[in-house]
Amino acid sequence: MNKNLHESILLADDIRLGVDQLVRSKLPTILVAPAFPFLYSVSQTLGGHPSIATAAQNCSTERCGAFTGDVSADMIRSTGARYVIIGHSERRSIFGETEALICRKVLAAYEAELSPILCIGEKLEDRTSGKYFDVVKKQLESALSSCSGEQILKTIIAYEPVWAIGTGVVASSAQAQEMHAFIRQWLTPSFSMEYAKSVPILYGGSCNPGNVRELFSCPDVDGGLIGGASLQAGDFLSIVKAAME
Repeated sequence: MNKNLHESILLADDIRLGVDQLVRSKLPTILVAPAFPFLYSVSQTLGGHPSIATAAQNCSTERCGAFTGDVSADMIRSTGARYVIIGHSERRSIFGETEALICRKVLAAYEAELSPILCIGEKLEDRTSGKYFDVVKKQLESALSSCSGEQILKTIIAYEPVWAIGTGVVASSAQAQEMHAFIRQWLTPSFSMEYAKSVPILYGGSCNPGNVRELFSCPDVDGGLIGGASLQAGDFLSIVKAAME
């Protein structure tokens, strides 16, 4: 919940201009996720850029109806967005979103032909008690076990070690790689090795220009879910450059 309309358009435009200056044969997929009221304006600012797309930060489980204040996946798609973040750690911890609710949101995204960015991750007590694999496995099973192979290929998974976000505790690249490898291993028997290799797994634990190169060098870390470092175009573009390298 950052940036007003004017600020969101300026940030998107700065990112677009910065990306256009990166002369490379192939750019990574870049997503920006403004607040709901600004999705259409930011999409228009990006002007159908071939490497930058928009994502929503959340969606409703319902298509339409008497759900005042909610925003459906169909509404999101009508703005030009093609992705939606689901199950972010803040939605889980602050708004009490359950595994069952998150599963319904994932299915709503598929129905609207949006690609869900499913956020998963353990809290500090799960990490210190050694239950972190069990917690993440439960989150994966709840959200994705009923998905088809075709649907899983449209899915992005973002691992958020909640204990390393805004706490001053930093997750090491080894810890990130360990969990990303575990997620990919879970995907393999559930779908197939081919599908497991195709699903992007992002790291979302305070990823910033200072640690991004080390994190992105891990074999199972395919990118980042960027928080505070996305609010300044220069910082965000530094992360884009690191992904290209």
